Amino acid sequence: MDRKEFRDLAPPAEAHEAIASLSLEAGIERVSLEDARGRVLVARLDAELDVPGFDRATLDGYALRARDTFSADEADPARLAVVGEVHAGEEPAVELEGGQAVEISTGAVMPRGADAMAPVERTDDDGDDVLVRTSVAPGDNVMFAGADVAAGERALGPGTTITPRDVGLLSALGIDEVPVRKRPRVGIVSTGDELVRPGEDVDSARGEIYDVNSYTIAAGVEDAGGEAVLYPHAGDDREEMERILREAASECDLVLSSGSTSASAVDVIYRVIEEGGELLLHGVRVKPGKPMLVGRLEDSAYVGLPGYPVSAMMVFRTFVAPAIREAAGVPEPEAATVTGRLARRERYGEGRLRLMPVGLVEPGPPSTASSGGDRADGDGAATPDADTERAPLVYPVDKGSGATTSLAEADGVVEVPPDVDYLEAGEPVDVRLFSPDVRPPSVLGVGEDDPTVNRLLDRLENPRYLSVGSRPALRRLREGVPDVAVVAGPLGDDAGEIAVSVPGTDSDAGEPVDLGSWEREWGLLVRPGNPDDVDGVAALIDRDLRFVNRTTDSGLRTSLDRTLADRAAERDTDRRDLERSIDGYDVGLRAHESPARRVLAGEADAGLGLAETADRLELEFVPLGRQLVRLLANPDRVDRDGVRHLERALADDA
Repeated sequence: MDRKEFRDLAPPAEAHEAIASLSLEAGIERVSLEDARGRVLVARLDAELDVPGFDRATLDGYALRARDTFSADEADPARLAVVGEVHAGEEPAVELEGGQAVEISTGAVMPRGADAMAPVERTDDDGDDVLVRTSVAPGDNVMFAGADVAAGERALGPGTTITPRDVGLLSALGIDEVPVRKRPRVGIVSTGDELVRPGEDVDSARGEIYDVNSYTIAAGVEDAGGEAVLYPHAGDDREEMERILREAASECDLVLSSGSTSASAVDVIYRVIEEGGELLLHGVRVKPGKPMLVGRLEDSAYVGLPGYPVSAMMVFRTFVAPAIREAAGVPEPEAATVTGRLARRERYGEGRLRLMPVGLVEPGPPSTASSGGDRADGDGAATPDADTERAPLVYPVDKGSGATTSLAEADGVVEVPPDVDYLEAGEPVDVRLFSPDVRPPSVLGVGEDDPTVNRLLDRLENPRYLSVGSRPALRRLREGVPDVAVVAGPLGDDAGEIAVSVPGTDSDAGEPVDLGSWEREWGLLVRPGNPDDVDGVAALIDRDLRFVNRTTDSGLRTSLDRTLADRAAERDTDRRDLERSIDGYDVGLRAHESPARRVLAGEADAGLGLAETADRLELEFVPLGRQLVRLLANPDRVDRDGVRHLERALADDA
């Protein structure tokens, strides 16, 4: 099979133009009032009646003629004869004359002859009379007909996105149906034999993975004002793929597929569009998302998204969502962009527009040296002013296009132009938020994947934690990005000590602040009953056992390396020789439960892990030692509420 090569990638502006040339508008429909919230009106609605349609009392009390109370007060009340009563929903049966009053309920029709009412708390009953101890003016405590909405008045205009308040107004006008823009119907098709719907069983041995794109893109379509329609998976068989795509095209205004858009021999979706419709564009100068497709299939618009979740969603948000919003009449979200400071230097030089997922974190308190405006440091260089210092810090969250957590852990996107080779730390950048209600986390933590950390975070509101391991966590903390870092095991060249500062001292300024610590027991995880009689590291070295390790950034891995170094010294050999003798030593998994699950699945005889993990998953545990885990804080963020809450949670957990 011939491959399609990406030779001339289209600029992003051309991709926007290609999508804009497609007709996504679905027309007009009438919807019931109960389904109207969030829909966009296509015509002006005028009031056909007065609201209210009658003069009504606004309080419980007595309807009367105002002039009968002009001299009334607490000492000398007006005495009026009570000639009847009227309640809400009743037509008054009396007409008032001078010196008379009618008892009336809130919302009831004012009787003829009455032009005001006195609240019940300013009156007293006296037999068949009422004593009114206040004077009222004409119109007091009365809502006249049309005071809310008058007949013929403009109620709602075209382009209005109907809110719950608008639903209330329409209800008051007696309108039960409204003409609205029809939501663009968007068919979503994920391709690939490896995909499995969430809720079904996945076979990792066959390379199966759960379908992320269908549900993520469907949520994005609904958020943009479209109607998402999920179609069955299209495998890699061309005939089946073409059948499902054509079915979606016959039923929808826009078809979105994900996967099978690149230039490999098995990615044939562009051929389906070329032969069954019109391919307007294939390949865009953007990262991630280069293999994007734009075209027409049958009478429907078509956009092909890349298969990797991050790529698919970046392309969708940047190019497709705006077109859906325009067709649905949904305005762009307001206040969806913030300006922040890049937390660290970021290199990039691929000549494509980069869509970089980023997270936000609030900085620490402003520097006491700031006096407004840019200032010079000792070398005469300009340093940021106080406003710049208070801007959110922006840090890249990019684990690759195939990592869904790159989106889950991000707050928005920074667009890096194609001609930019790098961004400097501290450089102002504009962040396009995923939604206008995004707010930075209460505390941003990085470090060890640890069950105690998970319990502590559960006690906080809106925390964010990135499990990067101990060494990267300490490095990021010194760069000033996170609020806190969780580090474990020996990290130094000798005793593994980490320099920390004590709040209130100047000599240790800039060093991490120790907020507390805990211990965890580490060792080897083996199957129930320990069928291989694993009794320690020597069993891994001397016997043919399959082992699952942790990544080199993990504190557990560092402790195991130290243990092997001790064994090497005892045997008068090189540590590397011992590592090479252990089957699987160089293959490390990131999460603390991952080795345990390999053991449970029978894919390994032993794994590196924690006693707590063994208890939770009902595995046998071979102890190798205890490890100190420390919670360290950025010295500039110690007084943040989230940091203090985390510190208190740790103290309470002790």
